[in-house]
Amino acid sequence: MIDLYTWTTPNGRKVSILLEELGADYTAHAVDIGKGDQFAPDFLKIAPNNRIPAIVDRETGLSLMESGAIMLYLAQKHGRFLPAGDDYWACVEWLMWQMGGLGPMLGQTHHFVKYNKGKAPYAEDRYATEARRLYGVLDRRLEGREFITGDYSIADMASWPWISRFEWQEIDLGDFPNVRDWYLRIADRPAVQKGYQVPKYVNEVPMP
Repeated sequence: MIDLYTWTTPNGRKVSILLEELGADYTAHAVDIGKGDQFAPDFLKIAPNNRIPAIVDRETGLSLMESGAIMLYLAQKHGRFLPAGDDYWACVEWLMWQMGGLGPMLGQTHHFVKYNKGKAPYAEDRYATEARRLYGVLDRRLEGREFITGDYSIADMASWPWISRFEWQEIDLGDFPNVRDWYLRIADRPAVQKGYQVPKYVNEVPMP
């Protein structure tokens, strides 16, 4: 049994999608970051950086924060969605790309372009431009590929929830056809549709 502490954000959805794909036994605990639940002392014992998601594995007693670390742990524990051989390092490489680039930069795009439009034109332009650059990187990677690294893996599950907010980023997926096709391919998976709604329903999976 996994205790998942999460909220309806791309980082949270990465892990709930993985858990659904694994068919793992888990309980989702809502951490409402709009109400400051992430600063509760009990949560900070699990996630000292006061960020979701975090997990506690009741079987081993291990607790983990940081979505990338959680995904690596769960994939290794279950022996799924983490390829072997050279594809292993490609998967890790693109997982780190999401953690260090796609997620943080799109998060800043949300902050300046969606929530604070007009307040900082320089920042809006900077992050909107970087968002398009990163979409281009992913689009080129997906040329001739169904998934980011070989078969469907945690690299895909990590990036997909961030792309699902393409409207927030004012991105037309038609400009990135390889990303669009990949996005739709993953969105059609039942586990992705279910994991997207954890810990609660907000909206249907966005479609281009």
